[in-house]
Amino acid sequence: MKTAIVYYSQHHGNTKKLLDAIAIVDDVTLIDVTKHTAYDLNEFNLIGFASGIYFQKFSKKVLDFAKNNLPFNKKVFFIYTCGIKFPSYTVAIRAVVKEKNADIVGEYGCPGFDTFGPFKIVGGIRKGRPNENDIAKAVQFFRGILK
Repeated sequence: MKTAIVYYSQHHGNTKKLLDAIAIVDDVTLIDVTKHTAYDLNEFNLIGFASGIYFQKFSKKVLDFAKNNLPFNKKVFFIYTCGIKFPSYTVAIRAVVKEKNADIVGEYGCPGFDTFGPFKIVGGIRKGRPNENDIAKAVQFFRGILK
């Protein structure tokens, strides 16, 4: 299954750590939204959107990319890293891909090192995350949706 993962991973590279591990074991095309504002995704059967969490949602760059580039009727999944875990981080990205009649096949989220706002004062939270276990679970999640 031809797969692309569109991502934003800037501050600590938390999300990119997960994607790099996935790319080592499976053939995926990684698309960095800081380098590409447009990309033809028609050739891909499966499209992932990955981001750190900013104000309880995916990066605006990922949301805008999905709005402007996601073809209709694709299989889609989400991967994210966050400082604090809440159950509603994919609400905005889900709304975007539902407008494209996408079939959402899963999501994976895990803790990531976070130094935003007041967390910077204390040296950040979730140091060392994502760890090897988080990364292994991301790879396992991805392999599971390929089946």
